[in-house]
Amino acid sequence: MKVSVIVPVYNKAPYLERCLRSIYDQSFEDFELVVVDDGSTDDSLQVVRQQADARLRVIEQPNRGPGAARNTGMAAARGSLCAFLDADDEWLPHYLEESVAFLDRHTSVAAVTAGYLEYPSGVSTEPMWRRRGIADGVLRLSPRHTAAELVAFLAYMSCWSTVVRRQTALQWGGFYDRDRCLYAEDAFLWLKLLLNEQIGFIMTPGVKYHREASALSIGRSRVRPVEPFLAHPELMRVACPPPLQELLEAFLATRAFKTTCVLGFWGEWRAALALFQRFAKPKHWNQPFFAPALALANPVGASFARALRPIL
Repeated sequence: MKVSVIVPVYNKAPYLERCLRSIYDQSFEDFELVVVDDGSTDDSLQVVRQQADARLRVIEQPNRGPGAARNTGMAAARGSLCAFLDADDEWLPHYLEESVAFLDRHTSVAAVTAGYLEYPSGVSTEPMWRRRGIADGVLRLSPRHTAAELVAFLAYMSCWSTVVRRQTALQWGGFYDRDRCLYAEDAFLWLKLLLNEQIGFIMTPGVKYHREASALSIGRSRVRPVEPFLAHPELMRVACPPPLQELLEAFLATRAFKTTCVLGFWGEWRAALALFQRFAKPKHWNQPFFAPALALANPVGASFARALRPIL
């Protein structure tokens, strides 16, 4: 068994058949399919159990969040590689074949991430990511990289477009699975891999990402939770090799400043101030989002943002 395809499911009945069909239609066929139902209350389980394929296994668990569901799938996986697909997205037919071939060519690479088409527009995001510094090939993070580059590398890595070596993912603790986390639970793992392993990038699209179907995507319509790697930075620091500690601190500050802006924009200025004070150091004044974070991490800035929200 080469690949274990893991699909976490929570109340995705309308999209599941589309998702599963895209897996069965892969040109690469040496895989098992592990569907982890995370306590669905709709017809998701019935949709899955109607599938007649010997490669399918179904695991049920109480609702604990997508990170916990993926970890359950990895623990039960029989393949040396794990590929993840969210139940509301779909793969293009060549996705697994190209990802596995990349990892076979580059045996020291821990994971490979492919490009994607964003729906409902169907537009390729490849040009956007190339402008942000992502390129085809193998990446090994170094002290020469900037925090902005690390932000881009991490943002490019999504579960539904990444194939990872199972043992490496387990070695670094898997996905964040506490507190039914619904945001950036995957980035918690990918950041550790970026700091310690070689990562592969494929720029051509291999996935259809359905933003319109995702209930977990946090947009500008509401405040988002604090990312687990910001809530528990000590777990990132202990995993970070010494030469990359300064880069990690600049990255954490950059992401903290952005989340500070979001919290302040939605009026949660006390939480914004606490986050800003936790990560802001004088040397980080020139990092992205520092100035707007400073402006929004107080009651005056938050009140100003509240007045602007209706017109933004």
